[in-house]
Amino acid sequence: MTSTSDPRRKKPEVAGPGSSSGAGVPTRLGSFAAAGCIAVVVALSACTVGQQPGPAASTPDPASTSADVTTAGPSASAAVEDPATAALRQTVTDVLARLAAGTPKPATAQLADALTGAGIPAADLEVSESRTPTGLEADAIEAGVVRGKDCVVGQIRDGGVTVSILPVLASGKCFVGSPP
Repeated sequence: MTSTSDPRRKKPEVAGPGSSSGAGVPTRLGSFAAAGCIAVVVALSACTVGQQPGPAASTPDPASTSADVTTAGPSASAAVEDPATAALRQTVTDVLARLAAGTPKPATAQLADALTGAGIPAADLEVSESRTPTGLEADAIEAGVVRGKDCVVGQIRDGGVTVSILPVLASGKCFVGSPP
């Protein structure tokens, strides 16, 4: 028995790019894959929008025995700073550095007692909680002291101290959500 080819049968065509035959399906899948890759790249690049290039922020060394003290904020680079605010910033910096040197993660009451003991009125002082609502230890504890239109905000994180001068909020407080 011999087989003869049927002249009515078409030979399979090889599809090229842009072909709509079944052989073009892999080309379409490749286009979708490429579009998906582009979407991922765009999405990941959006994660860095607003970040400034430069050195990464340093974290204080928890093994260090002395407190790292940093002062920052708009007033730190200002040419003229209110002398009373500057004196308050220095007081907060000194108190927090002493406290952090002995207790790298102080409790709320310890921080409040240290600042009021240094002459800061309790009415002008706000201190964050040292424990979360679920009872976990907070990563950092902060204190804010209102002085005119400025807030002297200090933070202790793993024994490191940072103090900044920020504007008072519309509520007249330093912290958002502070009780009236």
